[in-house]
Amino acid sequence: MVLKKKKEIQVDAVILECKDLETLRSFANTEEQNLASWLLHCVQLSDGIQQINSIKQIVTLLKKMDGNSMPSPMIKCCLDIFGVMYFSLGAKNPLKRVLASSLNTLPEHLMTEAVHSFACCLKEELKTTDLCLYRKVIDNLASCMENFSLGKASINNLFREVLQFLQKSLLEMQEENRKLTGDSIAQTELMHDLLMAIKVSMMLLQKVNENFKGSLWKKPGSLVWQHMCGLLNSFTKLLMDESLLPTVQTTAGLSVVLFTKTMFESIEKLPCLFSDLLLRSVKCASVPEWFVSSCRSLCTEQLSDSVLLFLCHGVLAMLEWKNGSMGQNGEKLLLDIVLVLLSLVSQLKDSSMAVSLSRILAIWTNSALDVLESSSQNLKCSLNGNSNTTVKLLEYVYTHWEHPLDAVRHQTKLIFRNILQIHQAALKGSVVKPDPFLSGLTESLLSLEWHVKGKYASLGCLVECVGVENILMADRTIPAQILDVMCDQTLAPYASDLLETMFINHKCHLISVFQKNIWINQWHETWVSPLLLILCEGNPDQTTYIIDYYLPKLLKCSPDSLAYMIKILQASAGANIGSCNTRGALGALMACLRTARAHGHLQFRDMMRDGLLSPGCIKQSLVHQHDQVRIDALGLLCETHRSTEIVSMEEMELIQFFLAYNLNSQSPAVRQQICSLLKKLFCRIQESSQVLYKLEQCKTKHDIIKESAKWDHISTLQQYEIFMSSICDKLFEALFPGSSHSTRFSALTILGSIAEIFSVPEGQTEAVLHLGHEIDSTRVQTLIQCFASTFEEVKVLAFDLLMKLQGVSDLQDSENLYLLFQAAMDLSISTKPYDCVTASYLLNFLIHHKRLLSVCLKSQECAHTFQIDEDMPASTMEKNTLAVIKYLLANLEREIFQAEKSLLQAAASFPMYGRIHCITGALQQLPLNNLTLMTEWRQMVSKLILTSYRLSAVVSPIVQSSSPEGLIPMDTDLESTDRLQMILNEIQPRDTNDYFTEAKLMKEHHKIEFEKMTDDKPAENVCPEIRGKEVQTCDVTAQMVLVCCWRSMKEISLLLGMLCKLLPSQTVSESSDALITIEQVTDIGDYFKHHLLQSRHRGAFELAYTGFVMLTETLSRCTNESLRTLPQQWLYNVLEEIKSCDPSSKLCATRRSAGIPFYIQALLASEPKKSKTNLLKMTMNELISLAVPVNETSNIIPQVHALNILRALFRDTRFGENIMPFIAGGIQAAILGFTSPIWAVRNSSTLLFSTLITRIFGVKRGKDENSKKNRMTGRTFFSRFPALHPFLLQQLEVVASTVDSHTGEVKLYPSLFLLLLILSKLYPSPMDGTYSALSMAPFVPFIMRCGHSPVYRSREMAGRALVPFVMINQIPHIVQSLLAQLPDCTSPCIRQNAVHGKLLQVFYLLGSYLESKHRINSDLQQGLLDIITCIKAKVWLAKRQNPCVVTRAVFLDVLVVLSDYLGKSGRKGIELFGFWEEINKIITDSELVIGIYYSFAVAGFTQYLQSITKLVISVLSVASDPDFSNSSSPHAVQVMNPTSLTVHLLQSDFHEVHLLMLEAVLLRWKQVNSKQVTEEKKGPLSLLSELEMTILQMAMKEKHAECFCKVLEILHCMDFRNLLPTTAHSIKMNPKEFLNWAMNIIDASDSIEIQSVALKLASKLVSHLVQNCQEVMESEMRQWVQLVTSCCGDEQQTDIRLAAAEVLRSITPLFLTNPKPILGLSSILAMWKCVVLLLQSEELIVRDAAADIIRVAQSQSNICNKTEFAFHVVNASMALDLAFGILCELLQQWNQTSAGVRLLLEWLLGEDDLKKDLETTTMMEDDHLFIKGEVNFWAETLTGIRQLSKHLLLLIPAACLNSSDQGEFHELARRASDEAQLVTQLLKELPPTPEFSKTVEFTRLRIQNERISTCLKILTLLEFDDDVCKNKENPEKLNTGIVSSAGCTNVHTL
Repeated sequence: MVLKKKKEIQVDAVILECKDLETLRSFANTEEQNLASWLLHCVQLSDGIQQINSIKQIVTLLKKMDGNSMPSPMIKCCLDIFGVMYFSLGAKNPLKRVLASSLNTLPEHLMTEAVHSFACCLKEELKTTDLCLYRKVIDNLASCMENFSLGKASINNLFREVLQFLQKSLLEMQEENRKLTGDSIAQTELMHDLLMAIKVSMMLLQKVNENFKGSLWKKPGSLVWQHMCGLLNSFTKLLMDESLLPTVQTTAGLSVVLFTKTMFESIEKLPCLFSDLLLRSVKCASVPEWFVSSCRSLCTEQLSDSVLLFLCHGVLAMLEWKNGSMGQNGEKLLLDIVLVLLSLVSQLKDSSMAVSLSRILAIWTNSALDVLESSSQNLKCSLNGNSNTTVKLLEYVYTHWEHPLDAVRHQTKLIFRNILQIHQAALKGSVVKPDPFLSGLTESLLSLEWHVKGKYASLGCLVECVGVENILMADRTIPAQILDVMCDQTLAPYASDLLETMFINHKCHLISVFQKNIWINQWHETWVSPLLLILCEGNPDQTTYIIDYYLPKLLKCSPDSLAYMIKILQASAGANIGSCNTRGALGALMACLRTARAHGHLQFRDMMRDGLLSPGCIKQSLVHQHDQVRIDALGLLCETHRSTEIVSMEEMELIQFFLAYNLNSQSPAVRQQICSLLKKLFCRIQESSQVLYKLEQCKTKHDIIKESAKWDHISTLQQYEIFMSSICDKLFEALFPGSSHSTRFSALTILGSIAEIFSVPEGQTEAVLHLGHEIDSTRVQTLIQCFASTFEEVKVLAFDLLMKLQGVSDLQDSENLYLLFQAAMDLSISTKPYDCVTASYLLNFLIHHKRLLSVCLKSQECAHTFQIDEDMPASTMEKNTLAVIKYLLANLEREIFQAEKSLLQAAASFPMYGRIHCITGALQQLPLNNLTLMTEWRQMVSKLILTSYRLSAVVSPIVQSSSPEGLIPMDTDLESTDRLQMILNEIQPRDTNDYFTEAKLMKEHHKIEFEKMTDDKPAENVCPEIRGKEVQTCDVTAQMVLVCCWRSMKEISLLLGMLCKLLPSQTVSESSDALITIEQVTDIGDYFKHHLLQSRHRGAFELAYTGFVMLTETLSRCTNESLRTLPQQWLYNVLEEIKSCDPSSKLCATRRSAGIPFYIQALLASEPKKSKTNLLKMTMNELISLAVPVNETSNIIPQVHALNILRALFRDTRFGENIMPFIAGGIQAAILGFTSPIWAVRNSSTLLFSTLITRIFGVKRGKDENSKKNRMTGRTFFSRFPALHPFLLQQLEVVASTVDSHTGEVKLYPSLFLLLLILSKLYPSPMDGTYSALSMAPFVPFIMRCGHSPVYRSREMAGRALVPFVMINQIPHIVQSLLAQLPDCTSPCIRQNAVHGKLLQVFYLLGSYLESKHRINSDLQQGLLDIITCIKAKVWLAKRQNPCVVTRAVFLDVLVVLSDYLGKSGRKGIELFGFWEEINKIITDSELVIGIYYSFAVAGFTQYLQSITKLVISVLSVASDPDFSNSSSPHAVQVMNPTSLTVHLLQSDFHEVHLLMLEAVLLRWKQVNSKQVTEEKKGPLSLLSELEMTILQMAMKEKHAECFCKVLEILHCMDFRNLLPTTAHSIKMNPKEFLNWAMNIIDASDSIEIQSVALKLASKLVSHLVQNCQEVMESEMRQWVQLVTSCCGDEQQTDIRLAAAEVLRSITPLFLTNPKPILGLSSILAMWKCVVLLLQSEELIVRDAAADIIRVAQSQSNICNKTEFAFHVVNASMALDLAFGILCELLQQWNQTSAGVRLLLEWLLGEDDLKKDLETTTMMEDDHLFIKGEVNFWAETLTGIRQLSKHLLLLIPAACLNSSDQGEFHELARRASDEAQLVTQLLKELPPTPEFSKTVEFTRLRIQNERISTCLKILTLLEFDDDVCKNKENPEKLNTGIVSSAGCTNVHTL
């Protein structure tokens, strides 16, 4: 929508040599202004644009000259100059193109002379011998042949010379390429020159072909022929050279074919030649001699796979395939090519090769379509859908349609589309209908699951081919199925593309068959109705993706459907408003209208005029509880198709309303969308205002403009100004004290957008907003205070906004400037890590102030370091930055000097990392490439480097110790110092790191310089910020020391990394312009190497890695050979050190190899992206060989390092597809490493395996272990990693062969779990094909054998892994086979492990089969009966005849699966009678019923109890269905007395049993209460009239917490009218006693779940008793109110607060809004206060629950002050406002305004002990290093205060104050006055700049200040003339007093 600024075109002017200028002057006539004069003037111009215009005029003059006479010498001279100009210009210069197009139009009589001139210039060009100038000549040749007739003619005249030059240049460039081996940058540049030379050679043959007419040139003695042969030979060498870039090789392949085609005489034999080349069957005798001599390597050598690929590409691209010009030989060649290409699929795994192969296959399909237009019948048979070629092509498609590379997926789609077209072309004229190939393909594609991404594109192609009707005939629900898939963002784009293809095709089909009024209804029913249903009720993600991806496409296809959508949604919008989880019809309507307006289908004014939407409806949407509904409503206002559309007054009012309730959004995504949409609105205002200003300017020129139109423009602009000013006011007001991070982020982001969009150039007056006029010193101070935020993004936004307002944000007060500078210095040595970030932003802001130097020089402490001459020729920013860094560095040096004496004191008093952080921050905003004070900066950089080394030497012993985190005890007592020092002396590493005794960080000359730096500084010279701290006791903790050290290392690394970037890419040995020298960069590299390879603390080496990456990236761009090759040398050295196994090596073998993987990552990442990544390949091969040791005895340290490094490299996304060829090796290393006896190897192998699983299958985004989203077909997996097929099969075979030895010997294979895990990620597909080499079938028997493993988990994994390997239609057969293998009860030897494994496999297979949606129903029924028959034959395994309870349990689980399915499906029949009868016997004969129990010591007994209980529950559920339980039916499900069985199980001694039964009973009751189950189908589980007594008795006796919680939930679900009489009878409790029992549970229990349920139970009981019982319950009610209010406190957990919100919602009509209050006013207001508290909760889920309370309250009939939000769902911000309004209204209804106002004023004033709270906060900050004080993510105290005061001010005029309350009001006023004095005193005690030094205390006092002043203001309005509130403390005076007493200019009172 926003218009983009046009880029200014820069054109370089042409400059001629003096000789050419002199020649031109000799012909120029300045008086007559002849042609030479014009041209001389042109070439003397310095602006390229002006030269372009001049050339056009000159060529126009040339055209007008007399064509009858011969060209004069002057014209010849001018044409010569034109030639010189043309060939001197660069290829991309627009002047060159203009010159060519102009000269193309020269008249015929001048063309010959022009060609001669240009040919002379070109001839000179071709004489070039400098290799560096070859590219310029080649570019000129290319330009000459690009739509330039003069150029082509010139080349035609010099054809032989051009060929000779190209041959020479190719030869020399190839030779130069060999010399440059190792210099990747130079080689890459040269290869691009080679590529251009090859392309020009091809252009020469294709565009300048006059020289090839006739046969003279083909004679062997012809120079042209010799040059052609020479070029062909060069192309062949380039094609065969694997060291070149693939683009060079593939272009060389094109050239070989093109030149061969041009030179070959017998065109009909040409296809045979290429067939022989591709099939490697060339006979030199039958090939022309010139071809053999030129292409000998192609004829005689073994061609690599890549060469074959590029040759195929050349043949396909360069031969003529249309019209059957090559005959039968061409058809054979076509088939040979595809066979070669398909054979290369499994060979070429490199990502670039995979892309090339897919592209060439797509080209082949296009060529095949061309050939089929006039081909033989044999070729058609060879290419139809059932042919072998097509089958293999389809297999390629199925294997690659989910390839990780977009390019491969795109080409695969093209290939599939072309396959369908090839099939149709091959069968053209056939009478076979329907086409079995297309029908089978459709069926196969539809049988795939929807998570397969390739299915969508293929179905789309199929729809285009066969029509959507044929697809919909198979399944009419396909549109709904695809919409259901769109809840996954990864699938949504694919799904929407398919839907678009389908509904467009469907529309075309229906239009061709029906009339519009008929077809549109059917179309809507198919495509629009499912959409509207999901928009109203779908989950948030699904609806969002549908609106983003699908809805715009649907409206584009059928704009008329918008009216249908609006009509349907409007009809239900009033009733279906939605909730926090669903949009409802209102939200769906907003989404449709927003999309329609954004895409130009609807105008806002039309919407409002036609009544499609009311302002109230939009307002409701703007404060809706659902985030996305609010965003859609805002989008409806902000987004429009035209960027200059006028913003109406209604839109502005609605935007203001939106901002009042939506700035405080916790969701980052929502905040981002709000800011983005408002930015669009501001752009619209800005652009439309510019249009209006222009219209205003034009009104004097057009007098016919009506006065009304003039007034319209002016009034609109005035409205804009008022609106933007009010928006700025609201946003600055949102930065009030205590505002949440969300509010600040939103306000600052929007203000930043306003500053960016409404930036007014100097002198311009016409603008709707001059932001500078809106900013005053108070607002600047507010923005500065944002630096104290604990969130860095708020600091960033505030800083950026201040920088945009530089003209108005200057600090005028010198004292304030100095105080801020001093605050920054204090924060830079704070022990709180986040304070140094604040200091950095504060300093960066101050650096931009011109007066910083003069102000700071007044301080004697700063004067000796701020010695910068203000008159220096440099910018203010540069001078200030230099001065600040000098000051920071001077202090840092003193602190390092102290730290060298005592690191403990430094950590406790002046941690040094803050100083470096501030230095780095100051340098980052300085334009380091454009400095003036170069000498000073060079000295500064040298000093910074040396100081960094020195600090590193102090802190590195900690981070390089064996255990940096546990060095120092966490004691804070006074005796800790000695212990700390003792431990520091004992922390020498034990893992071969001899840093303390041997390592030296600095070279000797560095030490000497340090001594010079410190010699003249006495020890007592300590920086001012830390002076005075030395006398304090050193109270240091381990955390302080560690944080000081690792953060110092972090900041050093970042600083050194940034300094390395100062090295220019064009380096010489001693560069005078560089701020950093080569030697310094080399030293920094050694420093990083040392610390990365030896640091143990992750924070230290992770940040050292960041700095090291900066260094390696800088080195990779250097032209200096020694520097550029440093990363390569370092890599070789570290790999050698890893391989050496040297015991004295300092490499860390623990901590996942610490920094070594980071070190290698950085080195490899520096390799140029466009190179052949040889370093990566070499490293991966080395590491994999180390990770898979040849023998067991080798040292394991290199193996551990290799595994850890491999893990890091596989995780690094920067390597992309380049690392995929090594995946197979990594998997093998991980699986083999897992079998190692060494724990370190196993641990590293496990981590590597986990990384590889993620890399292969993607990041797991769900909790479903069986989900196929993170899986792939076996065919795809083994095609990508073919080496894993034999490896996994072999490993599995080894394990399976001995996993269940008949000798009884137990062998454990650790790798079995990994094998089964990776196999379980694979699944078969109907599209997999029958390629036996990579088939999944061989794995099945081995997986089955693995089910015999002695390890329980392995048997379970084997069961899961088997499922994906078995096709759905094969499951019944496999299950029957497994059941048949189970032993009979008479079998002599039963191996229970084997039985258990087989039963698990049956269980998982059966579950998968019954859940599958892709099975045929008839097959299912028969298969199910066969399985049941087999199960009945082995049912003894579920009975007590089987002694193993584990196998019995699994058999019971199988029965449960069958029982549940039969119950859900309603499957009945006489054949199932025996099955139910067997189950009944199993239950009645089980230990559970009989009462014979095993000991708990029996393995699996608990599992057995759970399984038999599940079976009982399943049967009882089935029996509850009247259709099943009808006793007259012969196949009835009969169960022993269901009620008694249920009671029996509930009373079981085993909590596992009655927990399951309780869950079943609870679930059934919830279904009954929610009307999901009819009364007739309640069944025995819900016959609580008979179970009530049992449940009550359990409630009294139950000790198991989880069971007790379920009992309480069941009691809560019961009808108390029936329950209370039973209570009195069974447990002898009256209702009051029962209530007390329930409330006592809340206090007695520690379980949150139990407390929550007990609270709900007690509350429901209270409501029941109040409504139905006359007995007085004052004490009980008081206790209940206290319980409810205590459960709403901020300290409570989320679940208990949610329960309290649910309780409050349920009691709202009875207690909170009852017109006749049941409770006392104080109790009611206490509960209303709970509602307010919950509405201000930090948890969104709690706020949403509390907002429902307000919805219920508004729905009550006595709430007469109805608003447009009544009965609607609103967000918490709006609900809070409504809550206060409802409460004030209720106070009037209850005639309690006097007491109510007093109580509400007490709310306003607060109840906290301010002084005590501040002391507690200070103590907490001192005790905890990282505590950031009060971090509020949502709750804002002042928001609630302001809303309450707003409603109180509205209530006061209607309030009737009682005289009895006068005294209490006076007491309240006196209390407010006392608190005001306290606040004044506390503010005076704060230090200067308290917003930074005492942020929390300062914020609290400002909040309390506003609370007090608001309270006193209201008390004054109530006319209390007491001295306390009249004279003694007038609110305005009080406010002023509080502010002025702060002792700080930074206090801003709102």
